[in-house]
Amino acid sequence: MKKHLKRLFLLETIMVIMSISIVAQSGNSDTEYRKDFSAEIQDNKLTESMTRGSEIYTGFCMQCHLPDGKGTPKIYPPLAGSNWLVDKRKESIHSIKYGLNGPIEVNGEPYNSAMTSLGLEDEEIADVMNYIMNSWGNTQNIIVTPEEVAMIKK
Repeated sequence: MKKHLKRLFLLETIMVIMSISIVAQSGNSDTEYRKDFSAEIQDNKLTESMTRGSEIYTGFCMQCHLPDGKGTPKIYPPLAGSNWLVDKRKESIHSIKYGLNGPIEVNGEPYNSAMTSLGLEDEEIADVMNYIMNSWGNTQNIIVTPEEVAMIKK
């Protein structure tokens, strides 16, 4: 019995040493692994949100802002490469949630068309925001969440 326990202890010790060696060789500490895994989860959530957002964009936004997000000059502002999306994140969410009236300036060009409220739920607004903020050359590092959208009041 003692021989069996000694072998078992020796085997466990070897496995621990091998595990430490593998982690050391990979250069990834447990903290780095968790960060990588967390980033992967965040990327998956963004990808899923953008997929849903693409469908919403097609049904509600594409008619004015066009399939390529370039909008219609002097009438509907571009979403592709839009400084307004980046610089005015809250206002962008607000405009989808409640509509938009009055003049705005996008990429140095004035626009003064009305946008009605689309009647979307907070999750749908987050999804379409994630889609437009990460399409046509746009990139955002911070995902829009339904909780963020819920905080935007009229």
